[in-house]
Amino acid sequence: MNYIMRYILISSLWMLANWSAIATEIAPKGLIVLRADSLLEVVSGELVDQPLVFIQGDRILKVVTGGGIIPNNATIIELPGQTLLPGFMDMHVHLASASKDISFLESRLQSVPRKTVNAVKNAATTLLAGFTSVRNVGASDYTVIAVRDAIDAGDVPGPRIWATGPSLGITGGHCDDNYSPPELKQKSQGIADGPWAVKAKVRENIKYGANAIKFCATGGVFSRGTKVGAIQYSLEEMQAIVEESHRRDLVVAAHAHGTEGIRTAIIAGVDSIEHASILDDETILLAKEYGTYLSMDIYNTEYTFAFGKANGVPEENLKKDEAIGQVQRDSFTAAVKAGVNMVFGSDAAIYPHGDNAKQFSRMVTYGMTELQAIQAATVNAATMMKHNDIGQIKQGFLADIIAVPANPLKDISVTERVSFVMKSGVIYKQ
Repeated sequence: MNYIMRYILISSLWMLANWSAIATEIAPKGLIVLRADSLLEVVSGELVDQPLVFIQGDRILKVVTGGGIIPNNATIIELPGQTLLPGFMDMHVHLASASKDISFLESRLQSVPRKTVNAVKNAATTLLAGFTSVRNVGASDYTVIAVRDAIDAGDVPGPRIWATGPSLGITGGHCDDNYSPPELKQKSQGIADGPWAVKAKVRENIKYGANAIKFCATGGVFSRGTKVGAIQYSLEEMQAIVEESHRRDLVVAAHAHGTEGIRTAIIAGVDSIEHASILDDETILLAKEYGTYLSMDIYNTEYTFAFGKANGVPEENLKKDEAIGQVQRDSFTAAVKAGVNMVFGSDAAIYPHGDNAKQFSRMVTYGMTELQAIQAATVNAATMMKHNDIGQIKQGFLADIIAVPANPLKDISVTERVSFVMKSGVIYKQ
């Protein structure tokens, strides 16, 4: 592709993403100072009054409380009535998914260019909702990796992205293409069977830019002909995936609904279990012992129940979702009570991108304190992803800062009404 064609393509994608809902990007030169009513220290839970946050470039220079002297040359951003928080982090999204106004089956027939456009649009929407970092756990054709690189280059707006590339899975499993007729002999890009084959697939994903890895350890809700709780990869295969990924310092996520698959993935050494729907006491204790993080999407069942049929979700998938929804929520409550490591993971794509924060209130309903829910989407996620300079509003950290119009420790639903978004010192919403 020559320079002119690349320029036209990138410009077109930017114009699509930059619709009227996006505020003009503001990147003042020099010192920026944010002044708000309060700031939440997400580690201690302390709500600090009248903070001043000094930002230079992409970093937080210092945080001053109780007033202070602001240099004359500083650009002051006034946020009256607002509470400052670190940018949220969603550890389970699918940015290349179709928009909500097309059917379930139509979305599976979209072209690679169309999926890439989806990812550009959904990335911008997610950022404006206050999520400055996300982990994209599965997308074919390396679409989200390309969008991640475009975001990093400043070509399009979006959150910081850890992208896995195609999800690894067994032949005929949850991560395989189970909707095409057999004569087409279709197989999803991440399919690999056996320890050496999965190692090769991990290497292939890394070759094409993956900075995280995901595999399917059990069946799933939104696949055809798989049992939600049935284990898929063997322990030896899972260990091979984890070993190869950790050798390259990549965090590994395992899609796992059923108890046996969850337990096997934990023993194999994965960093996070996605969904974690069917937990027993033994498996919860095992997760605590290994320090494994659970990423549990406990809101999207509501969306599927309300809109799934109208969106054309097949009856098989609706029944599986209905059967697993409350079980997963009960498991979430038990895991919270036991003190298992938890991160925020919405599975955005099952419900519309930009509505990610609707899960916060459900996390509180099913056992977390407001602070624990916020920590899951900030410091916990940063720790899991091995990034020690995000997830807090603190000197030396990247300036990923959002604002909400009230105290989220008293009303967690204000996380759904983000009024200000800054990522790496650049303002995207004010």
